Amino acid sequence: MKKQNIKKLSVTAMLCALAYICMFVFKFKIGFLTFDFKDAILTVIAFLYGPAYAVISSVLVAVLEFLSVSDTGVYGLIMNALSSAVFTFSCGIIYKYRRTLMGAVIGSITAVFSMTAVMLVANIFITPFYMGVARSEVAAMIPTLLLPFNIVKGVVNAAITMIIYKPITTALKKAGLAAIDEVEVGKDYGNPYEGNYAVINNESCIHAAQPYDNETLTNLVRFFGYTFDNYDNANL
Repeated sequence: MKKQNIKKLSVTAMLCALAYICMFVFKFKIGFLTFDFKDAILTVIAFLYGPAYAVISSVLVAVLEFLSVSDTGVYGLIMNALSSAVFTFSCGIIYKYRRTLMGAVIGSITAVFSMTAVMLVANIFITPFYMGVARSEVAAMIPTLLLPFNIVKGVVNAAITMIIYKPITTALKKAGLAAIDEVEVGKDYGNPYEGNYAVINNESCIHAAQPYDNETLTNLVRFFGYTFDNYDNANL
C-alpha cells in the first residue's frame, strides 16, 4: 500500500473516531430525533479526500453508534447513515470541483437543503414503522418538528465545519498528514526528522549565475543549516 494511502486511511480513522466522540458527548434528544455534531467532523473528511471517503465514513460511524450507544435500533442506523451520507456527499462533490472558500460555502448550503429534503422523505416512509403510527401523523410533524429540526441541524453542522476545517487541516499539513493545496514563499513545510522538509523561495533574478547570487546563497545556507542541525539533534 502506498504511503499516501496509509496517511489517508490514518487521518480518516482519526476523524471518524473524533466524530464518534462528538456524537457520544454532544448528543441531544428532541422527541424521537437526535441532534449531534458528528456531521461537521465527517464533512472535514469530505473536503480533504472527497465524497467517497465521506460516505464510507458516515456509514462506519453510524454502525459504531448502532453497536454501542444507540437506542433506536435499525431505524436509527438507517436514518443516521442516510443523513450523514447525504450531507457529506453534497459538500464533498461540490468542493471536489471547486476547491475554494466559495465552493465550501456552496457545498454546505447545498448539503443543508439536500439532507433536509432526503430526511423528510425518509421520515415519511420509515418513521411510521418505527413509531407504529399512520403516515399522515408523521406528515403532520413536518412543519412543526421535522423541517425545522433538519434545517437547524444542517446549518449548525455546516457552521461548525467552517470554523474547524482550517485549524484541523493546518495541523495535519504541519504533521505531514495532509496534502498542501497552496504554498507561501519563504515558509517552512514538512519536518526534517521525517525527511520531507521543504522551503519555497522565489529569488528576484533568474540567470546562469543565479547559484552565486547573494539571495540564493542565503536561502541555501538557511535550508541546509536548519536541516543538518535537526538531523544531528535527531541522531544524538
